Amino acid sequence: MGIGEKGRKDPDRAHRGAYANHGMEKSPSVYTIDTLSSQWQGSRDTVTTDTNTRRSSQDTNLTTDTELFPFSDGKRTRMDGSTDLSTVSSTAVMLEKDSKDDEKERESWDNKIQYMLAVIGFAVGLGNVWRFPYLVQKNGGGAFLIPYTIMLAIEGVPIFYLELAVGQRLRKGAIGAWNEICPYLGGIGIACAFVSFWVALYYNTIIAWCLVYFVQSFQSPLPWAECPGTKGGVFGNESIPIEECKLSGPTTYFWYRETLNISPSVEVAGDLNWWIIVSLLCAWVIVYLCMVKGITSSGKVVYVTATFPYLVLIIFFFRGVTLEGFHHGLYHLFVPEFSRLADPQVWLDAATQIFFSLGLAFGGLIAFSSYNPVRNNCYRDAILVSVVNCGTSLFAGIVVFSILGHKATVAHENCLSGRNSELVALFNTSSIDPPPTGSLANFTIFDETSLTWTHNIGVMPNITQCSFIEELQKSASGTGLAFIAFTEAINQFPVAPLWSVLFFLMLFTLGLDSMFGTLEGVVTSIVDMNILRGLRKEFISAVICLVSLLLSFSFAHQAGPYIFVLFDEYSGNIPLLVIALFEVVGVAYIYGLKRFSDDIELMTGQRPNYYWLLTWRYISPLAMILILIASVVKMGISGTTYEAWDSSIAANQVIEWPGWCKFLSAFLILTSVLWIPAVALVKYFNLYNWEPEKTAYFPETELKEERDIVKPYVPSTWEHRLFYLGEKK
Repeated sequence: MGIGEKGRKDPDRAHRGAYANHGMEKSPSVYTIDTLSSQWQGSRDTVTTDTNTRRSSQDTNLTTDTELFPFSDGKRTRMDGSTDLSTVSSTAVMLEKDSKDDEKERESWDNKIQYMLAVIGFAVGLGNVWRFPYLVQKNGGGAFLIPYTIMLAIEGVPIFYLELAVGQRLRKGAIGAWNEICPYLGGIGIACAFVSFWVALYYNTIIAWCLVYFVQSFQSPLPWAECPGTKGGVFGNESIPIEECKLSGPTTYFWYRETLNISPSVEVAGDLNWWIIVSLLCAWVIVYLCMVKGITSSGKVVYVTATFPYLVLIIFFFRGVTLEGFHHGLYHLFVPEFSRLADPQVWLDAATQIFFSLGLAFGGLIAFSSYNPVRNNCYRDAILVSVVNCGTSLFAGIVVFSILGHKATVAHENCLSGRNSELVALFNTSSIDPPPTGSLANFTIFDETSLTWTHNIGVMPNITQCSFIEELQKSASGTGLAFIAFTEAINQFPVAPLWSVLFFLMLFTLGLDSMFGTLEGVVTSIVDMNILRGLRKEFISAVICLVSLLLSFSFAHQAGPYIFVLFDEYSGNIPLLVIALFEVVGVAYIYGLKRFSDDIELMTGQRPNYYWLLTWRYISPLAMILILIASVVKMGISGTTYEAWDSSIAANQVIEWPGWCKFLSAFLILTSVLWIPAVALVKYFNLYNWEPEKTAYFPETELKEERDIVKPYVPSTWEHRLFYLGEKK
């Protein structure tokens, strides 16, 4: 236990509970038993069991309700701390069970491995391989890793732990969980659902891009192996490379011109890209088929989707670190440019990448953990998944930047070779003597006064200037960085089509994992709201996927990639910070850290130590508030820009977003965060008759017996003032 932990150990029952079917002591809380729900009806408790219990070899281990939850004291504690004084006999429990046999209950995970793979798959996704590397490059290389690590420690892991504990304790999705913590916080769950919906909308577009590359991989040679050409020459039979491809390189050209067919700006819509439309249709159909039966089906899929990417990444790692110049890319990745730390945008990007990477504030983690048994060790899960996730991001960054280092090295050497030719031509047409043999790459001009060669190439504007850093920065950038960098590496492999198929299949599986969790947060929230009564979960999932497919066509024209960037930058950065801020404030200051710590102690057997209490109550909220303020101020002063592809120079140019794009970005932000104050006002003034949800059963009495908790934890005076002020001792 860490410093300040006050957990009580039960030597006889320390390991009792969660996973009895894995060779451990028989437990009343196994994964084959779904969550029991209780509904307050007058003075009676309604206890039901899952009528859709898993049909597996574990069926023989099922126990009765009376075995599961022996009400030794005949009482049940409510969420608000009060006690139901009605006596619940085993006979009454069975009668209630029989009367509710047809009531649909919450699903559950088959086993611990399936749950862990699902959470790791949700957290470890395209954000690690696709988003993390391009944010590192965008924000000064190693300079980005400093705020990223700090944000991980003070925001990422604490909020990850908080969400897993909330979902496991309250047994509901995001809407139901936050509404139960405080009715005025019900808008947090709706905000999570909207953020998840907007992010899933554009996130599945990346999966569609992967499908395009996947299909194109079944060619030899690969279409991005060399530049396409036009017929020319004296006899018209020579293939002359297209100028745009000559300037950018075949992998970059294939991304911008062949895959996206991108327009020069967001205001030039251009034509529809039918390849992207067909890929979007396939991507949404696949996502729906994997989700149609909830975690019953997607839980099986994660056995492949969560493990296969690591195998492919390891292969690309060993190939990347054997390429010429790979160390230059790693130098850029790990050596910080400290001046960039003064830019609040770097900190905002680091914070939001932590949220994207870990899946915080989307509602998916709460939904996933709500399917867990109450005795699951969510603290251990939070630490393990966070370490695996951020380690995967760094590992993927090493792979990408080793490839970028090689690409920049080759480009820089070609630049130097071209500059040498220019210098030789200059020397041949002037009276200047050439420098010593072999030193053209190091010297630029002869100084007649000092009779020496100098480095001041700036005085010769007609001579090409070669900068390795510039080559590294323009070798690949933006949302296409991973596609460009990895296709460059694939070109270096023998039997390149085989490795291309494996790689884009890996990206596809990474995307599917994250889509499961993102959409699960939306679907579970809608089901928990009880607005669409009588509709099956499969039908709700189908409607969401269909609407998302139609809206995602906005990414399928020539200006679509810019709309994609706008969604990426504004649908999930500020909204995620606002949602997480209200989550932490809701638990720390409304629900109460003492109550929350008591709940965690009952579930895991140990109380959160001082580090978690400090971050939840002070450090995390303060950090998020400062980042939000600094980011808004910066946007107001500097404006908002995006990178547009200029085919004439085969490079990106920074352009100001037009007014309608700024309106759309504000719409994406406000449609998420405004639900929080809106729901609070509706409930405060009782403008809508919000039907209370069923309270999920929590076996508090039994857990106290298992943990040997005789008396409630009494904090010291200074602990009460520092962490629990406003709560009862």
